[in-house]
Amino acid sequence: MRLFKKTTFVIIAAFTALLGFSLQAGALPDSSGSAGYYRFPSIHNRTIVFTAEGDLWKVDVDGGLAQRLTTHHASETHPAISPDGSLIAFMARYEGPAEVYTMPIEGGLPTRRTFDGGWARPIGWSPDGRLLFAASRYAMLPDVQMAALDMKFNRMEILPLQQAADGVYGAEGKTFFFTRLPFVGSHTKHYMGGAVQNIWKYTSDDPEAAPLTADYLGTSKEPMWWDGRIYFVSDRDGTMNLWSMTSEGRDLRQHTRHQGWDVKSPSLSQGRIAYQLGADIRVYDVAAD
Repeated sequence: MRLFKKTTFVIIAAFTALLGFSLQAGALPDSSGSAGYYRFPSIHNRTIVFTAEGDLWKVDVDGGLAQRLTTHHASETHPAISPDGSLIAFMARYEGPAEVYTMPIEGGLPTRRTFDGGWARPIGWSPDGRLLFAASRYAMLPDVQMAALDMKFNRMEILPLQQAADGVYGAEGKTFFFTRLPFVGSHTKHYMGGAVQNIWKYTSDDPEAAPLTADYLGTSKEPMWWDGRIYFVSDRDGTMNLWSMTSEGRDLRQHTRHQGWDVKSPSLSQGRIAYQLGADIRVYDVAAD
């Protein structure tokens, strides 16, 4: 009961008009089997953009009828809403390779932003408005690095990290908190092998990055910054749940206690974290903790 009060269910009726059913807030899908599968949520203030049926949709944070934003036969995934709420960055294979595109959040024609010819995925945005993305092109080995794109001047800068699969800047824009290795596709519970993901931090002009989650041999990934703390996903209790720590890796706190279904694709805005759990999207209110 305590967890239910802290975790707000976002019941997204994306297919109401298409399939002729609706879901009430807090209710389970009806028995007709017409529920959807919602992935990769990105939250900004009161708006959530997500992927369903291979397309991008947006909906209010309290749920309701979702608006379809794309209809291309290629899939659009991993949306990331810009800090001013005007643009959506996303990954698509419109021309073969997986590249990063942007489009207005109200809908419209997409603009291609990367031309790597391999694999590129949007991660988020820097405090100064640059688009952060992960790519495989720039690594000397089969690896993933991160870059920042200034779309105003069409100027790209590779972050000074040999390995970085996702990450977020702190409020001052000088310290970067990142997951060093990419997800390799294994959903093994309590994985502690050589490809395990952990969180590091790098501050400008420091000689090297420093690990923040070396105390745990399992997975810690997808850092998010809010109010002086790093929120992230970890399987320390056997299932991927939301945790947080200070910027120095101290004062560890657990925020969700799901069992079985892992927390996936978290996104944070103004103290709310939207994430995928199974086929649904939920929103966790940090202030209610």
